[in-house]
Amino acid sequence: MGFLSVIRRWALRDKMPIREISRRTGLSRNTIRKYLRADIVEPSFKTPTRPSKLDPFAEKLSGWLMTEQRKSRKDRRTAKQMYADLVKLGFDGSYERVAAFVRAWKAERQHAMQTTGRGTFVPLVFQFDWSEDWAVIGGERVKLQVAHIKLSHSRAFLVRAYLLQTHEMLFDAHWHAFRVFGGIPGRGIYDNMKTAVDRVRRGKQRDVNARFLAMTSHYVFEPEFCNPAAGWEKGQVEKNVRDARHRLWQVAPDFPNLEALNNWLEDRCTVLWSETAHGSLPGSIADIWEAEKPALMPLPTAFDGFVEQSKRVSPTCLITFDRNRYSVPASFANRPVSLHIYPERLVIVAEGQAVCEHLRIIERSHRQPGRVIYDWRHYLAVVQRKPGALRNGAPFVEMPEAFRKLQSLMLRKPGGDREMVDILSLVLHHDEQAVLCAVEMALEAGVPTKTHVLNLLHRLVDGTPTDQPDVTPPSALSLREEPEANVSRYDGLRQGGTRHAS
Repeated sequence: MGFLSVIRRWALRDKMPIREISRRTGLSRNTIRKYLRADIVEPSFKTPTRPSKLDPFAEKLSGWLMTEQRKSRKDRRTAKQMYADLVKLGFDGSYERVAAFVRAWKAERQHAMQTTGRGTFVPLVFQFDWSEDWAVIGGERVKLQVAHIKLSHSRAFLVRAYLLQTHEMLFDAHWHAFRVFGGIPGRGIYDNMKTAVDRVRRGKQRDVNARFLAMTSHYVFEPEFCNPAAGWEKGQVEKNVRDARHRLWQVAPDFPNLEALNNWLEDRCTVLWSETAHGSLPGSIADIWEAEKPALMPLPTAFDGFVEQSKRVSPTCLITFDRNRYSVPASFANRPVSLHIYPERLVIVAEGQAVCEHLRIIERSHRQPGRVIYDWRHYLAVVQRKPGALRNGAPFVEMPEAFRKLQSLMLRKPGGDREMVDILSLVLHHDEQAVLCAVEMALEAGVPTKTHVLNLLHRLVDGTPTDQPDVTPPSALSLREEPEANVSRYDGLRQGGTRHAS
């Protein structure tokens, strides 16, 4: 800078010829004319881009640095350790080149963190909220509890509908959101919902629900809760609730069931990512999400998000849950069991093992009485002791059509109830479809008997063809050669002198 000042003073103030300035400075006359013509006060030199041996490994090294940044300070690898790993991959450059790259990467990241202004968010943060909306499911207008999950940086979002706002629904919504996002952010922002916070204390102190805390520990992210009545602290997802009403619910068609609705919502959300501009950054939401996706933690296995309740099985082998009753195997009557509640199913656990499973029935209307859900297999141990219960037993009304048709034929004859119980008990030892196939074949053949069903079942299990041609026996059997009454033939046994055992 001082050198240029001298040249400008000689030329402009002292009126010194360019030839003399060139002689004194050693610069060419064209260079001096360029400086004077452009009024350059401070020189700027363009550094030429030169290829580096580290260029083929720059992307991998950046990925390593991003991964190490999310670890604790004690667990991070040093630049020398990463240099040694690069050498194993074929890098033959110097350690100084790797160290310079690491310093430049950290300086650039620190500058980006310091210049993050109001209204922008650093990556690896998501916001969660519930809303209430309506949809037509199965020809009926149903009130839904809708979960909204939105990434703060890329603004990618997912909307998923449920019938209740319970723990198992909350856990299921998180799993599907992380699955669609392709990873897990490092922090989540919530309001003080009862499924997450047991008690709100002073400031930011919260008594977090133990089951919710188990989910956050499984997915390894840090929950953060807003101040009471401060929805602006998660304003992005609050706006997403409002936008979803005209983007999704006002244009939603009719659906046969809740699963079809959620599949449509997931597809529609991903389409909106590509159609919606990000706003703060160039490109669409889908473009920014693709850039954010590598920074998300890889997806682990799904959290076993059930809610456990203790139940006691009634003498009629039933347990009660949400005004409905579900059957349990008869061997657990009058015994305590554990009920694992999932969004779509109920699992009964006893003695450390799952003993049965039912589809969950959720009735929003309290005007109708609760339902009873039977599984006829659970009552086989009862009818084996009391075959007469098969005639009017409510659980056996829901048997397959072939079993009920065979039952109506066999109960017409004496002892038919016992034989029918023996046939039904075959499902405890053989595949139910094989037993059902044997019963259907017996009905088609017009021989609805226990022995014929057993014969067909053994053929199916052993792989023996069951379509053998029918054999018609003669009406009467007659001897071609009549036996001779000749006792002298026994004397031949004694002539040989051989002694035989009597």
